[in-house]
Amino acid sequence: MEHGCRYGSHRAIEPVGSLPQAAWKLDATSPLRDNEILVRVSRLNIDSASFTQIRSQADGDFARIASIIREIVAQRGKLHNPVTGSGGMLIGSVERIGDSLASRIRLNVGDRIATLVSLSLTPLVLHTIRNVNVLTDQVDVDGHAILFETGVWARLPDDMPENLALAVLDVAGAPAQTARLAQPGNVVLVIGAGGKAGLLCLHEARKRVGTGGVVVAMETSAKGRERISSLGLADVIVETDATRPLGALAAFEAATGGRSADVTINVVNVPGTEMASVLCTRQRGIVYFFSMATSFTAAALGAEGVARDVDMMIGNGYAEGHVDAALGAVRENEGLRRLFEQVYA
Repeated sequence: MEHGCRYGSHRAIEPVGSLPQAAWKLDATSPLRDNEILVRVSRLNIDSASFTQIRSQADGDFARIASIIREIVAQRGKLHNPVTGSGGMLIGSVERIGDSLASRIRLNVGDRIATLVSLSLTPLVLHTIRNVNVLTDQVDVDGHAILFETGVWARLPDDMPENLALAVLDVAGAPAQTARLAQPGNVVLVIGAGGKAGLLCLHEARKRVGTGGVVVAMETSAKGRERISSLGLADVIVETDATRPLGALAAFEAATGGRSADVTINVVNVPGTEMASVLCTRQRGIVYFFSMATSFTAAALGAEGVARDVDMMIGNGYAEGHVDAALGAVRENEGLRRLFEQVYA
């Protein structure tokens, strides 16, 4: 077996030698290197921003959604949405482990794993697409993927269904970062709070701010607001459209008595919510943009334009301990787990 770059640059076709995420096209078919893992893929969890865009492009048609996914993978050797720039993650069975990795990792052929690196950098071949679930952004497939030496993965837990674990792990970075950022007494705002990432972030924020803090959920959909209310995860639920920043600011201030957020967590799946996040956050507060629909140009220049001195964080899907944090949230919150099981299991 040949040895490949630990970061996967050897599989970049265009441009040659680039890092896999930045590459336009990857080689997903050449023989396995001795520091790679071959995975037989059974399910994809497409990033929410990406799936929303694909579903819109396909007018919600199942066959067209599947066709667009196949086209992207065939063209690029990975599921890297050219519109949103995002991907998702997958679950599957380990089919082969490169010789130099086999003795260095605690993984065996046949193990069921979830990849914790984006599909936008994962070499992927799809043989068939069996089903598209438009409610969960999950796609049942038969295919193969390659994990590089630095690729992060997690063995699937024994105490929950695989599709539930996949849904939780897909957004594991968001609750882990929320747990780091939220402090006792803080006002924490979660925008897009009714989705899976938002609910997990609300859970972590509620734990961290204590009795002196306030957790605010901003959500447009009635279903999302009902979920938040039924779980009791927020002190205040604000019904407003975050793509209209001045209206969102007015609604937020009315709900909080004029208080600004110390920490704002943005987990929406549509563009145009950058300025609502910035305006609702106090001077020298923190805005965490987990959403892959974020325009960081709009956020940076927009904040400058309204003289808002906030610290803006890019949503890194990886954080140390994020697997335990995300799975721990659904294990310790029975209501949250029941809800996720109803939707994803």
